[in-house]
Amino acid sequence: MYVRVSIELQSTSTPIHKRDLVVQLTDDTDPFFLYNLVISEEDFQSLKFQQGLLVDFSAFPQRFIDLLQQCIQEQNKDIPRFLLQLVSSASALDHKPVFLNVVETNPFKHLTHLSLQFLPGNDAEIKKFLANCLKCIKEEKLLLEQKLKKTEDDLTRQLNFTQQSLSEKSRELDKLRSEWTSHTAALTNKHAQELTNEKEKALQAQTQCQQQHEQQKKELESMHQRSIQQLQNRLSELEIINKDLTERRYKGDSTVRELKGKLSGIEDECQRTKQEVLSLRRENTTLDAECHEKEKLINQLQTRVAVFEQEIKDKDQLVNRTKEVLNATQEQKVILEENTEKKQIHIGKLEATIKSLSAELLKANDIIKKLQGDLKTLMSKLKLKNTVTIQQEKLLAEKEEKLQKERRDLQETGQSLQTKEQEICKLQEQLESTVQKLEESKQLLKTNENVITWLNKQLNEIQMARKQEVLGTSPISPVLPSNSRIGVSPQNMVKEPNSYN
Repeated sequence: MYVRVSIELQSTSTPIHKRDLVVQLTDDTDPFFLYNLVISEEDFQSLKFQQGLLVDFSAFPQRFIDLLQQCIQEQNKDIPRFLLQLVSSASALDHKPVFLNVVETNPFKHLTHLSLQFLPGNDAEIKKFLANCLKCIKEEKLLLEQKLKKTEDDLTRQLNFTQQSLSEKSRELDKLRSEWTSHTAALTNKHAQELTNEKEKALQAQTQCQQQHEQQKKELESMHQRSIQQLQNRLSELEIINKDLTERRYKGDSTVRELKGKLSGIEDECQRTKQEVLSLRRENTTLDAECHEKEKLINQLQTRVAVFEQEIKDKDQLVNRTKEVLNATQEQKVILEENTEKKQIHIGKLEATIKSLSAELLKANDIIKKLQGDLKTLMSKLKLKNTVTIQQEKLLAEKEEKLQKERRDLQETGQSLQTKEQEICKLQEQLESTVQKLEESKQLLKTNENVITWLNKQLNEIQMARKQEVLGTSPISPVLPSNSRIGVSPQNMVKEPNSYN
């Protein structure tokens, strides 16, 4: 359903200056479909408050028109961004208030930018609307009638003018024909005299030419024999050169085949070496990781050894102190025997712990030595693999250079082929354009021939009519249809070449 929306801003100065926005909804197919909406400045304030509009009353009509234009632009799209909805409370539009909603669609939500309530038009408003429509139709009818009259007048003038021009040109044609016949008669006489003169000159020239021809024939025969001998000598030389070239060609073909085989072998080797390099790089990364982990273990063990050594030093200091205390307390041996026994027990325990720590230190040193040996072997393996990978990378680089050279040669041949193909395409385009021009010229010739035949027919008819007038066998009235025919048909015939073009 297509609805026509008409917007009008009405202003009244009596008794109070007011401005009203009048919006009408109509349907071109249904003249009784009429819905009106009148928004005054006061009504707009309430509508602005209700729908949260940010526009003043003066700018509202233009904004509303912009929204409608966006809806019109989006209507032909599969997923339109802006929609114009006409919503009614009833199942059909049956003279009840309707809502015109401007909705923006997105994947999340349908946002209504504006919602306007329209009231159905009463009988008086519908009559007024129909009267306005009738008035507009009558005005359009008057304008069309005036245009029709103008065009008819113009066409009649053109017809009269063409008839006059045709009659003038037919007269000119008659004059030209009479002149042409006299001119052709004079030319035939002149050409006959010239022909006799030319025949005499031709006979003289023929005798001279025969004499010259015989002399030239003798000279050419002698020259021909010489050239035959030279060509035979040249042929023998060329046969020898041809044999050499064929031998070279066969050799070149064999070398090309060998080079192709070598190239395929080199490419296979290149792929294999690339795979080997990748595998070696992977092994290198795994070995680096293992080395890193073992270095971490060595650092941890070294820290533990340092801790154990510090504990041993502390315990040695304690033993020294206890010895000093024993030397100092020899005088009080009797009193402190019990204390000494306890301290001896404590010293025994400390010595046992020292022995166990020393054993653990020896084990840790053995583990560190083993790890260092493993590290050395791994480093030597890594060095060997690095040297192998470097050599393989060098070989790869050389093979890649060879491949790049061959690819460049292939690219150059491809480019030369492309240039030749482009030249062929250009030549084909030129051929097509020339063919088109030929066809167009043929069509023009056909149209010109048709025009000439038609003019000849007309001239013959005019001559026949004039002969009848001279003889007095026919009345004057048959001349008028021929003039009318001449006035109508030349336009159609002259317009045909333009249509071909």
